[in-house]
Amino acid sequence: MQRLLVLFDLDNTLVDRRETLADWAAEFTARHGLEDKEQAYVLGVVSERAYPSTFDAIRTRYLLPVSTAGLWRAYCTDIAAMVSCPAEVLDGLDELREAGWRVGVATNGAVDIQRTKLRATGISERVDGVFVSEEADARKPQTRHFALAAARCGGVLGDGGWMVGDNPVNDIGGGRSAGLRTIWVNNGRSWLPDDPGPDHTVPHARAAIDLLLLYAADHARITA
Repeated sequence: MQRLLVLFDLDNTLVDRRETLADWAAEFTARHGLEDKEQAYVLGVVSERAYPSTFDAIRTRYLLPVSTAGLWRAYCTDIAAMVSCPAEVLDGLDELREAGWRVGVATNGAVDIQRTKLRATGISERVDGVFVSEEADARKPQTRHFALAAARCGGVLGDGGWMVGDNPVNDIGGGRSAGLRTIWVNNGRSWLPDDPGPDHTVPHARAAIDLLLLYAADHARITA
């Protein structure tokens, strides 16, 4: 029987990036003796996109004595110590694989930090494959990103599958364009009424997993 494919976004889907970054920004500004008001700037630039070049800009702005490479290494170490994935979500990833799913992570970002988070949370050992955009310069919502993520899991987009994520454009729009069914993790937000909606909307990743487990059970009955 063909295994079903599901790809999960990482940040603000499987892990709470917003809260983790807010905690990190507070510690960073205190560690480097910056004024409290600078916390908003640091958080803003890292929230938008965290790469070594981001820390080059921060280093230049505050004339920090630490090298850009040193700041980046410290950032990866700090985030690894702070980030977490809910136990029920980790259990759910195991349940999906036990139910016959190919489970993957499709995430934009720098390889260093994204794979650090995956290892630190225990997600990496619970999925079949991971694709990070920096590995091949293919960012969501590009269809190539989803194709490469599917390949990492031993699948192909032509066989269909699902994309679960919080970003309406990158995850839902991109997943739809790639031929995947979509589940939007809304994190308390409302969908814009004029935009094509996802196939399903859920409040968090565990709810998406439960929905997929029900889908797999129904699919198994139909194809039996």
